[in-house]
Amino acid sequence: MAEMPHSAQTIRSLRTTLDAGADSPSSLAASALARSNLNASHNTYLWQNAAWSHSEALRVEAIPSENRTPLWGLPVSIKDCFDLAGAPTTCGTRFYGSLNGTATRDSWLVEQLRTAGAVITGKTHLHPIAYGITGENPEFGDCLQPSDPAALTGGSSSGAAASVQEGSAAFAIGTDTGGSIRVPAALCGLAGYRASLGCGNWQGGAHLAESFDTMGCLFRDLEDAPLFAPIFSPSSSTVTPSFTQFAVVEDSFLHDCEPGIIASLNTCVRDLESLGLHSTRIDVSWWADAFSILAPIQASEAARLHAGHFDQFEPSIRDRLKWGASLPPNEVASFRERHQLFRTRMDEFFAAHQLILLPASPVTRLAAGADHTQTRARLLRYTSPFSLTGSPVVTIPCAVGGMQLAASLNQDEALLHLAARLGACRKSASTSSTA
Repeated sequence: MAEMPHSAQTIRSLRTTLDAGADSPSSLAASALARSNLNASHNTYLWQNAAWSHSEALRVEAIPSENRTPLWGLPVSIKDCFDLAGAPTTCGTRFYGSLNGTATRDSWLVEQLRTAGAVITGKTHLHPIAYGITGENPEFGDCLQPSDPAALTGGSSSGAAASVQEGSAAFAIGTDTGGSIRVPAALCGLAGYRASLGCGNWQGGAHLAESFDTMGCLFRDLEDAPLFAPIFSPSSSTVTPSFTQFAVVEDSFLHDCEPGIIASLNTCVRDLESLGLHSTRIDVSWWADAFSILAPIQASEAARLHAGHFDQFEPSIRDRLKWGASLPPNEVASFRERHQLFRTRMDEFFAAHQLILLPASPVTRLAAGADHTQTRARLLRYTSPFSLTGSPVVTIPCAVGGMQLAASLNQDEALLHLAARLGACRKSASTSSTA
């Protein structure tokens, strides 16, 4: 039987070959680097240094076996809004690449990964200043899917999704403010994990809107999900309470979903029920306010962070920043009050139902070169509710599209273990059906 290429293996299978000595960090790094920038736009990465990555692989090979973590030797890409010593941090713009210059120290997140023995393959493409959901970028080119050259990856963690899809990273670090991990994962057929708001340390990382910015990652296989909680919460508890129920949004909310996504949602409901969880349909018509609460707070905070630089960015982002800067303090305060009321009501939902399930995107594909001026609002209607709550979310890849499964704040580990159970159950069912 032919050996499975590194790019098609799960993290667990790579871990097995590494632990057995049948593979090495250097060979994995070489394979990953050879598969870099395979999308038609050749822009998965905004910065790479193959010699540096190879030296990193040699460094981690010298780590004693007793000090090796589950991430040891695995190739990982970093969204280019986190500092890596010796590399620029562009935040998706040439302006910030020039202004920031070369980073002199690693960000906290990069320190975590390097200490764990992961091998960084480069810094990935993103929507400018992480302020967009499509992965379009007028300076570095729109990020196209390696598996579909006529489709955008989605954003803002665009290169992160492309790196996992093309096999140049076993997992990819991204950020999610309004949906920037969840949407690319759903569009690219990947799993995704958005950590709870407040997890991780943003030292050396560029914020977009601190009230909503979260860290996370994209990866291939749900069974690998539990590996990622320690990256963002190194001291997190090992206690993982079991979920017994979940809520599913009523059909009225899904009025603009493509039919295939509705079918995938129903399949996902059955899969979760097969694990013993009880489902309930819920009316979320009041979520109609979510994006209208998120957008002005996000714009106001982003405007403060990018003050004086608005004209350096593309018109749509420039206009959002100018709008954010124009909002009077009392108006922003009013939106923050509405935000708190929304969170309180969502806390009641989570207390009653434990988990909430709905599509991560109402569409399966964003055509490259199409007019996406209305796309942002359409997609963020699905993702904004959990951005407002700061919830941990797992994106579940499906036959068509992807689902987002959200838990209450800081229930990350329990959610990731449930995702792994779901992944294992699906594989078992698939094996049984083909036996």
